[in-house]
Amino acid sequence: MKAVVMAGGEGTRLRPMTASMPKPLLPVVNKPIMEHVLKLLKRHGLTETVVTVQFLASLVKNYFGDGEELGMELTYAHEEKPLGTAGSVKNAEEALKDDAFLVISGDALTDFDLTDLIRFHRERGAMVTVCLTRVPNPLEFGITIVDEDGKVDRFLEKPTWGQVFSDTVNTGIYVMEPEVFDYVEPDKPVDWSGDVFPRLMKEGKPIYGYVAEGYWEDVGTHESYVQAQADVLEGEVDVERDGFEISPGVWVAEGAEVHPDAVLRGPLYIGDYAKVEAGAEIREHSVIGSNVVVKSGAFLHRAVVHDNVYVGPQSNLRGCVIGKNTDIMRASRIEDGAVVGDECFIGEESIVQGNVRIYPFKTIEAGAFVNTSVIWESRGQAHLFGARGVSGILNVEITPELAVRLAGAYATTLKKGSTVCTARDHSRGARALKRAIISALQASAIDVRDLENVPLPVARQQTARGSAGGIMIRTTTGVPDSVDIMFFDERGADLSQAGQRKLDRVYARQEYRRAFPGEIGDLSFPSSVYDSYTGSLLRAVDTTGIAESGLKVVVDASNGSAGLVLPSLLGRLGVDSLTINPGLDESRPTETAESRRAGLVRLGEIVASARAAFGVRFDPVGERISLVDEHGRIVEDDRALLVMLDLIAAERRSGRVALPVTTTRIAEQVAAYHGTQVEWTTTSPDDLTRVSREDGTVFGGDGRGGFIVPEFSSVFDGAAAFVRLIGLVARTQLTLSQIDARIPRAHVSRRDLATPWAVKGLVMRTVVEAAGDRSVDTTDGVRVVESDGRWVMVLPDPAEAVTHLWAEGPDEASAQALLDEWAAVVDSAGH
Repeated sequence: MKAVVMAGGEGTRLRPMTASMPKPLLPVVNKPIMEHVLKLLKRHGLTETVVTVQFLASLVKNYFGDGEELGMELTYAHEEKPLGTAGSVKNAEEALKDDAFLVISGDALTDFDLTDLIRFHRERGAMVTVCLTRVPNPLEFGITIVDEDGKVDRFLEKPTWGQVFSDTVNTGIYVMEPEVFDYVEPDKPVDWSGDVFPRLMKEGKPIYGYVAEGYWEDVGTHESYVQAQADVLEGEVDVERDGFEISPGVWVAEGAEVHPDAVLRGPLYIGDYAKVEAGAEIREHSVIGSNVVVKSGAFLHRAVVHDNVYVGPQSNLRGCVIGKNTDIMRASRIEDGAVVGDECFIGEESIVQGNVRIYPFKTIEAGAFVNTSVIWESRGQAHLFGARGVSGILNVEITPELAVRLAGAYATTLKKGSTVCTARDHSRGARALKRAIISALQASAIDVRDLENVPLPVARQQTARGSAGGIMIRTTTGVPDSVDIMFFDERGADLSQAGQRKLDRVYARQEYRRAFPGEIGDLSFPSSVYDSYTGSLLRAVDTTGIAESGLKVVVDASNGSAGLVLPSLLGRLGVDSLTINPGLDESRPTETAESRRAGLVRLGEIVASARAAFGVRFDPVGERISLVDEHGRIVEDDRALLVMLDLIAAERRSGRVALPVTTTRIAEQVAAYHGTQVEWTTTSPDDLTRVSREDGTVFGGDGRGGFIVPEFSSVFDGAAAFVRLIGLVARTQLTLSQIDARIPRAHVSRRDLATPWAVKGLVMRTVVEAAGDRSVDTTDGVRVVESDGRWVMVLPDPAEAVTHLWAEGPDEASAQALLDEWAAVVDSAGH
């Protein structure tokens, strides 16, 4: 016997899940509903099957093909227009006219005994046997009444409660003899129960009803879709599940990585190659699709998550459905009954309320509160640029596809035939993305000078040598699974705000320039990059007195790219040096605050035992340095800034230094004592760069290990700061601890407070109002100065739902008290 699977429905009640996917392909425990139906047919020997298709027909055909993988023979009957339940089967008459056949819906989940249904049909000599089942609420279905022998007495489609005379409903599964086609007009919409069956009954043809035992769920609503998953997990329905039951009710498919410290409470299902991190909690009736990533601290309960979804840390998903390729960022909350379509982006700390529908390809901005369905518009388009270029989680937010589009947009902002420098840190992710970027640049008529793995300052300096711009890919500091794509201007500095906005616009419009075949850009690999860098550095920075001083230093390359430039630099400096951790470690492209601290402690021990003048530790990309004094004590970053400032100001005796407004006001005292003045800048590195470029600037620093040596370059440069420092120490013949001891102690405390995006403006207004008649400085954020000189600064973060606070007082306790006072102001506005 042949079977007909009806797979033409649109599933409008299931939108937005069915906005980009036909209903038969909706996954139930990671397999399309129709695959469960086909496997049921095969189990009962019905391997020759005709599939009727209409809505998004090509997707159904592409998925199942000719059925060979299932061990079946599938053919397709295509409806050009909807023909109703009978009309679509009539459309396949040619394949079915020789023998009785079975009709079944491709979007209902069932495990009925079809063999017994066919036996019943043949024993009764029926022309049509209708498969019936009993349901508690028959309103959505067609009611059928049968006599003792099983003959159908009466049909009623979708009744009201006043018309309910039975709980036995029509499941849409039929066994039919080919004569039934005589009662169906071709190429017209015709339904079985509304048009054909009443005529057959009128003519006294044998129509029987078979009441089936077992499970049947017409997956027509979001509630029934989520329920169907729960029923499969609870074993209510007999269908196949791939994978292994690793503990009672916990099913894990092949290749899935589940950390032993993840909390799993079955029944639940985790798809193939999914990754569940330590600290994630997945509760009963949750289904995790293939290649899904569930980060630490995420909580899922009755959540159905389709393939390739990223579930960020601390996010909370309850009773919802998440479409494929969607990214759910940190601390998002998606409530019971909500449905998020395919390829959406749900920003950090946003809340999607219960029963809200978000249609495919939508962006919900960070901190948004969504209480109505998002069908046409996006709720806020994320700004591409953050504090350090375009940043995001590798292969979640920052994918090779995004890198290609971004590089194409950047190339479009430049003239054809321009040259761009590309560089990366020593991580594999950065290498893969850089290759994608190079291809996109060349395809947009841009010549590329690929520096490969170099320290960030070297990439900037090489860009400034005749290139129109540069791109550096690096691992985000302290976040190993994230990357930054940094864009440089022709001077090697970060792209200006105006340049960022221009790139943003081209990217958003997706108007990329493409080269003609003869215009494809060239790719070159410059040689002697390090020699030219160290040569120009040593020519620009004062190194007198170093060779004669007999200084001994310990240099920690921290297994990063700084180690690549140190051999040629230290050799030409003529200083007695010991280099530690010079080799590259691909597995550690960045360091956490803890590992950095541990590295500094080890460096201190080596400095003390080697009796060195000081120790310096580079960050992995050679941009920043940390210091250890001659006793092996760590010089904290904010103190290191004051030490460097004191040395440079004492030597120069004039000019100005560029410092961000968050720096201690002791810096002003140090500078003034030596006859230099401070120019306060915003906390943005490009603002420091701008001031450092101006004549008369002798130094710049950010208090976090970033130092600018203006005679060499206007950007943070660890190697330049190291060379400058060693020259200063050699000439003053003072130790770092002596210099540190003569500078007054600063007491600056810092705190970060979570602030939803929607109230950031309100927070800043509240701060200004609370300042009253105190002095207010708005160079960056709001800095409120008390009459006794204490100050507090409140600054909203440009890329995260966070507000930063700094406070300075004459001692630690007064700084903390001031911080507590203003944190309460920010908190009151934020809630």
